[in-house]
Amino acid sequence: MSQWFAPLAANPAQAGLFTDFDGTLAPIVDAPEEARPVRGAAQTLTILAERLGRVGVISGRPAAFLLRHVGAPKIGLWGLHGLETVEGGQVVSVGATEEWRAAAVATAGRAAQELGPAVDVERKSQGVTLHYRRAPAEAERVRAWAEAAAGATGLVPCPARMSVELRPPIPHGKGQTLEAAAREAGLSAVAFAGDDVGDVAAFDALDRLAAGGAAVVRIGVNSEEAPPELLARADLVLDGPDEVVAAFRELASVLGGGR
Repeated sequence: MSQWFAPLAANPAQAGLFTDFDGTLAPIVDAPEEARPVRGAAQTLTILAERLGRVGVISGRPAAFLLRHVGAPKIGLWGLHGLETVEGGQVVSVGATEEWRAAAVATAGRAAQELGPAVDVERKSQGVTLHYRRAPAEAERVRAWAEAAAGATGLVPCPARMSVELRPPIPHGKGQTLEAAAREAGLSAVAFAGDDVGDVAAFDALDRLAAGGAAVVRIGVNSEEAPPELLARADLVLDGPDEVVAAFRELASVLGGGR
């Protein structure tokens, strides 16, 4: 496996490793609030952050959630697909307006009332995610409800794994966030690990970075729900969060005691 990380090990100071959270660092669970990274995930990322030019987690989760579970001073954290980040231990919104905060709060309240207890409503500062994992038969109703809510509020419906997210119409996303972070840090080698539809955009960003001369590694995480396109484009496919963390631990070992 270590051959896949050769581009990062060649010049660690100019290399970056970025990863999704759910399904990549943490197993998928029915109740979103119960998700936790697998054993050793946070510790391994902390070690890598000492040895690489940049290490980051880019997730649809709120940045505050990421800070609680994988936060460390040198780990970059981007929540809500890049609409939030962490600076100096504090969550900072990117491009937020009170209009979209208010719309998110109102939409979450309506969803909880109208969709019923079978649908988990995950409230976020600038959006809301409607999870139907515990009730797959509700999928079409949830999607239709989300489309109607989007028309009424201006929020944008984004299909995700067993869920629909309603987000503000502000340019953002894992691909945009990854590309900006890599360019800002001046990285010459970049790897990203992900397992969901939103992670395809991160692979697109890696393609753009590669076109500019960067060495890239696309890491797909396999599951029954992983998008076929993501796995087909991956340079390396791993089976679940435990294998992801094992691979990251191997990279840390390859890098040795630091820079």
